[in-house]
Amino acid sequence: MPVRLRYLVVPLVIAGIVAAVLWAIPAEGYIYAPDRAKPLASHVSVPGAHAAGAGDVYYVDAFVKRASLLERILPFTRPDGSTLVPANNYLPKGISARERERQVVQEMVRSTEIAPAVALSALGRKVRAQATGVVVISVIGGTPAAGKLQEGDVIVAIDGKPVRTPAQLRAAIGRHRPGQNVRMTVRSDGKTSTVRVGTISVPQQPGRPLVGIQVDQAAQIRLPVQVKIDIGRVGGPSAGLPFALEIARMLGRNVTHGCKIAATGELALDGSVLPVGAVKQKTIGARRAGVDLFIVPIGDGNDADARANAHGLRILGVSSFRQALGELATHPPKC
Repeated sequence: MPVRLRYLVVPLVIAGIVAAVLWAIPAEGYIYAPDRAKPLASHVSVPGAHAAGAGDVYYVDAFVKRASLLERILPFTRPDGSTLVPANNYLPKGISARERERQVVQEMVRSTEIAPAVALSALGRKVRAQATGVVVISVIGGTPAAGKLQEGDVIVAIDGKPVRTPAQLRAAIGRHRPGQNVRMTVRSDGKTSTVRVGTISVPQQPGRPLVGIQVDQAAQIRLPVQVKIDIGRVGGPSAGLPFALEIARMLGRNVTHGCKIAATGELALDGSVLPVGAVKQKTIGARRAGVDLFIVPIGDGNDADARANAHGLRILGVSSFRQALGELATHPPKC
């Protein structure tokens, strides 16, 4: 090999080896990357369906993976449109990766139960749905709740006042100052007891109390028809809103007006649309699928994040499922 060529090849080989090593070493933090939005029609089954008109409802997810040392050091090696987030944003202290994966699967299962109830109720179908409390899906290690609460506990009251939804629970805890105790009435294994749980400050928001639990809606639901939803290994609660929109479309409500409608948002049992994560990546995923409208939650700046990454894509921010139906009827998408 000529000497000059050797001087070029050897450094390149060394650089390649170093890059490969750095790529294989995990770093602190996770990467959220866009995934292309996908239509729901083949994943939702509703007895007596008679879909109205052309067009499709799309759901959109984001890829989540542990960052490598190379990706942490050199941002240009990360996937296009991705964001590097602190490890605790995705995997709270005391929660293993396997536990987190199981949680997001359970969040999806609950979403497939709540979305049909919300959609059918909004369409005037007889739905028996009763919020029974707030179920603990995980307890974060090193927080006041550790050792006091456990996964599966259902919180039914705070300081003697009933709570039936996660929003009510957050509001009730939020009335305390960090350092104060919260008196919780908890149902577990058919028995009801009272526990006192301390509070600490949220690290990023001093003055806001934290007990150290992740929660979801506990409810008893009976539907007039059996709705089946299956989108494979996708996890999390953020497909609740598109699930409900697709159910409405399949039962004759013209939500698409011949266009491609993407949506993201967790649904509460009362039809509220709750904020979700990775909105930047989901907006990019909706754009890449060529949709005509992207519906997002208003809370936590979700709609602002979507508009900042829309690049011409029409964004609709909503706070409830009924609002989404109303906006689609009175201001239909253009395609």
